Amino acid sequence: MNYKDLFLGAFLFLVGQTVVWYQINGQFLNNWVKEHPWAMSLLGIPISYCYIWATYYTVAAFDGSLWPQRLIGFAMGMFSFAILTYVHLNETIDLKTGVTLILATSIVLIQVFWK
Repeated sequence: MNYKDLFLGAFLFLVGQTVVWYQINGQFLNNWVKEHPWAMSLLGIPISYCYIWATYYTVAAFDGSLWPQRLIGFAMGMFSFAILTYVHLNETIDLKTGVTLILATSIVLIQVFWK
């Protein structure tokens, strides 16, 4: 396993998921965003570019295997969603969400360390 590619891919997934969060949930933070969804849809181009490279690096990290990158992308989305929703919308991480985040962490650890 190439850990440099893994970390770069996971980071790019995290960046992409973060930008997606603002793209789709910005309407709850700002009236301009709410009134101009067409402008927010333009973020789709850099988001897609970020996901393409995230996929490239994580697949390379797992020697061409596609499933691990999907699960790592999912987990990065869970983490960014939980943090940003808490920071911006004051939605706390309750027991159910906490268990889900632990499971997301477990998914990543299984993909990285289970040979």
